Amino acid sequence: MSDAPKLNEAQLADSVIPSGADPYALFNAWFAEAKESEPNDPNAMALATANTDGMPSVRMVLLKGHGATESGEGGFTFFTNAHSRKGGEIRLNMQASLLFHWKSLRRQIRIEGPLEEVTPERADEYFHSRPFKSQVGSAASEQSRPMEQRQDYLDLVEALWAEYEAAGKVPRPKHWTGFTLRPQRIEFWIDRDNRLHDRRQFDRPHSGGDWVDTLLYP
Repeated sequence: MSDAPKLNEAQLADSVIPSGADPYALFNAWFAEAKESEPNDPNAMALATANTDGMPSVRMVLLKGHGATESGEGGFTFFTNAHSRKGGEIRLNMQASLLFHWKSLRRQIRIEGPLEEVTPERADEYFHSRPFKSQVGSAASEQSRPMEQRQDYLDLVEALWAEYEAAGKVPRPKHWTGFTLRPQRIEFWIDRDNRLHDRRQFDRPHSGGDWVDTLLYP
């Protein structure tokens, strides 16, 4: 006879992710809770891109804008050096996936869709909203490219600091920009014991169309 504990009410409860919800509004609600519970960077998200051969790569970036009206048509925005590995892959394949994992809440959100570059004005606005030291570090970096010695980078940082300290801001490099992911699929996931997880997927295959949601097996 099995001595395994019986399943409890919480494990056997129906889905608590509401059908028919606006996924942007649901994201906002979860994100607000994450801001209260996560010890660091609740806006940190994994960004997955792929090259034209289909080889994927993933790294952590920070969400800097989101919502139903983000960049006009709605989405999730991040910024990067377009000369980096991820920037190069994005230029060749304007599609990506995002993953938020909030361990404190035992929740995650997966988002997939095409990418659209932000306007130069939006890139300027965000670049110059950053602290001066961050502007210097970004402008000096040839992100993801080989570096013979770290001192080469530090020398350029010092040179840019001296040149622009009086102005208090650094000109945004033209290759430093941002991208907005226009979601076609958003999946919400809640952890439950014994892998009885709660998952609901929202699909929007056509821009501006209605969202259709589906419960998924764990």
